[in-house]
Amino acid sequence: MAKVKSIYACTACGYEAPRWVGRCPGCGAWNTLEESIAALPEKAAAGGTKLAANQRPGTGAAPLLLRDIPEDTALRSPTGISELDRVLGGGIVEGGLMLIGGDPGIGKSTLLLQVCANMAAENKRVLYISGEESARQIKLRARRLGIDTPGLYVLAENALDAVESRLREVQPEVAVVDSIQTMYRPEMASAPGSVSQIRESTSLLMRLCKETGTAMFVVGHVTKDGAIAGPRMLEHMVDVVLYFEGDRQQDYRLLRAVKNRFGSVNELGVFRMTGQGMQVVLNPSEELLSHRAQGASGSTVFCGLEGSRPLLCDVQALTSQSYLNAPRRTVNGADTGRVAMLLAVLEKRAGQRSYNQDVYINVAGGLELSEPAADLALCVAVASSLKDRAVGAEVAVMGEVGLAGEIRPIPQCDRRVAECVRLGFTTLVVPKENARRIRNVPDSVHILGVDTVMQALSVLF
Repeated sequence: MAKVKSIYACTACGYEAPRWVGRCPGCGAWNTLEESIAALPEKAAAGGTKLAANQRPGTGAAPLLLRDIPEDTALRSPTGISELDRVLGGGIVEGGLMLIGGDPGIGKSTLLLQVCANMAAENKRVLYISGEESARQIKLRARRLGIDTPGLYVLAENALDAVESRLREVQPEVAVVDSIQTMYRPEMASAPGSVSQIRESTSLLMRLCKETGTAMFVVGHVTKDGAIAGPRMLEHMVDVVLYFEGDRQQDYRLLRAVKNRFGSVNELGVFRMTGQGMQVVLNPSEELLSHRAQGASGSTVFCGLEGSRPLLCDVQALTSQSYLNAPRRTVNGADTGRVAMLLAVLEKRAGQRSYNQDVYINVAGGLELSEPAADLALCVAVASSLKDRAVGAEVAVMGEVGLAGEIRPIPQCDRRVAECVRLGFTTLVVPKENARRIRNVPDSVHILGVDTVMQALSVLF
């Protein structure tokens, strides 16, 4: 029988202490240490030192020379959902542990149930494990989504010992655990959802993935500030971290990869939530611009870059006379500090006075603009509202703005321009340094290179 010991783990950062203290030495939070019973790991079997080129962690195999390891490319299995495959880097990798987080009701369980149905339709063994819903509830959702695929197993269980035995019994190629906060190990005294339970549960699932080669999706809830519940070490343990974003009051859902050991990060997938489940949006730029107001001031089109995908969006600004001592600055979809800096640049370098104006910024469609290339589009939108003059419907704007009012070059401008041309934009305002390098543009498209914010405003207005 394995020895047991009592430890105290911080619920905020995961710091472990041999005895209780009032203030966590790791993060400084008060009264966050909880007692739990942790079992010591068993020693690896002495006979498990067989030299194997396909060894996985946890098997007790002997070390290998780097040159003796075969250079096999990781096998990927398509999920049947093109946007999810794009975010994952081409599909599901054998033995990968993938974490997907998002707000409650955003559509995580719906998307994963569709993935399970698609994989089962390809004659793969799939196991859907739910610690939040009964098997009957999952059946009702599957009926609503029109899923009746043979080979899809469902297990309603939240005890990790039972889950482990069923995983070894069924030996699925793809598994889903919904959610990690509901799973618990019976031998531990802490409650489900605590730091120690989440850590031990994720560690056990990770070991199972590497030993058996099962690809596994793990659902994680998010906290009020948007981080996945539990300490950040949960994200460090898994291979892939996906975030499901979007407003539950809108149809669009955005799936973003922030960590991917098997592919590129910062890729974006766009979905639409319908009564039949998650539907792929094949042309997101056209969808995001379809409801743009024509001839309205304060609206500017910007071409952002999400991973390898150029994405056009509508950047909106509204200014109105303020009767407050401190005018309002309300920003949705962009960084508030960055907007404040751009307003100062507009006032100092371009003479656009906003000190007595309430300024409202919105990026339509629920997108989050984090790249500096959106600076010029934000400035043009604010100036358009201040002047009450509309920017042409065929105009797209992009460029980074410095504190001196200069326009700096942006990365991959050729790809952005090509997307704008494909959607019919004929006037593109870009940094002059980028304009010199752009080639193969139709004669009907005018590329306007600008050096300063003042020059950009004089060209457009």
